[in-house]
Amino acid sequence: MSIDPKASVSSESEIGADVSIGPNVVVEPGVVIGNGCRIGANAVLKRGLLLGREVTVCEGAVLGGEPQDLKFERAESFAEVGDESVIREFATIHRSAHDGGVTRVGRNCLLMAYGHVAHDCQLGDGVVIASYAALAGHIHIESRAFISGGVVIHQFSHIGELSMIGGGSKVNLDVPPYFMADGFPVRAIGLNLVGLKRAGYGEDEIGALKKAFRLLYRSKLPLREALERICSFGTPTTQHLVEFIRSSERGICRSRPRGR
Repeated sequence: MSIDPKASVSSESEIGADVSIGPNVVVEPGVVIGNGCRIGANAVLKRGLLLGREVTVCEGAVLGGEPQDLKFERAESFAEVGDESVIREFATIHRSAHDGGVTRVGRNCLLMAYGHVAHDCQLGDGVVIASYAALAGHIHIESRAFISGGVVIHQFSHIGELSMIGGGSKVNLDVPPYFMADGFPVRAIGLNLVGLKRAGYGEDEIGALKKAFRLLYRSKLPLREALERICSFGTPTTQHLVEFIRSSERGICRSRPRGR
């Protein structure tokens, strides 16, 4: 363990083995830091924070801060960051606004510089949040989604697995899994082909998703009928797509008009 003498580390925190803590870091009471974590200079780890194994927290990040919720009343709540995630410079993650609640960032996530994850968000594994992206409260982002720089996402929105949102977009409706979305407000524009191929999906699976996109956004079929047809494809990804849309409370984003 290596703790810089200029760091302020509470005796009521729990520090794992082989942890490095840089100068002027503040670790409040009740923080748990897993084995192998690296905490850069001037980072602030607030009460109720739990870091998994080998998490990297870069300079100036503030994790576990109180939620920016006018209804918050000093609840005993938490924030968690999963194993091997990287939190870059000056990024912020707020703990839950509810007593016993948890804001959760999964394993192998990357939160780039100046990104913000608000209270009660739930991020799956392998999510990337690029610089200056801002997540409001209660957002659910499924595994391996990519949120580009400057994106703003409305509270309670649901972002699907392996979706990708273009830079500067305003997200106020749910974004289905495996699709690309872009714009202000955000619009579905096609499949996240690069992400799907990198994730190892083959032509049959991708072909079924292309048909599903056309049924949803080009066929002019009623949504219920389009989903019934997509169900008949019988692939794991199209089944997840159907389940995602049927469970959507906000509704899914619309498509960009042709020719634009």
